[in-house]
Amino acid sequence: MADEGSSLLELAGRFPSPAALLNVGVDVIEVDRVQKVYERQKDRFLKRVYTQEEVDYCFDKSNPFPHLAARFAAKEAVSKAFSTGIGKLFGWTSASVYHDPRMQPLIRLDHQGKKLLEVLGGTDVRITLSHTKGTAVAVAILVKV
Repeated sequence: MADEGSSLLELAGRFPSPAALLNVGVDVIEVDRVQKVYERQKDRFLKRVYTQEEVDYCFDKSNPFPHLAARFAAKEAVSKAFSTGIGKLFGWTSASVYHDPRMQPLIRLDHQGKKLLEVLGGTDVRITLSHTKGTAVAVAILVKV
């Protein structure tokens, strides 16, 4: 029982701090849709939508397309949480998915994304990703800690 209690305390210490929810965004995409765009546009698509960090991570996998699709969905979900969509105020590379040491997905915002977060009164964007062979989904939550 002591081992279970200490494991729970360790988990609680790594859990994100409580925060006020400001907005939520979600996106779902078919993996083959991302793969077909990649097959047509190759590097042009990758450079327009993804950061180099994301490309490196995805192409390190035996099948990069579910991972690319999950990141595509994450960018859309973040843009929806910001209520901007992808466009002038928030670009494709304004958000980059990376992982902490436990492999939890996190969002790194560029200058434009950080400024938008500040203007909206947020302090963090939290995400979760999931994918199957055929579908990827992402949920983004804009919070104020």
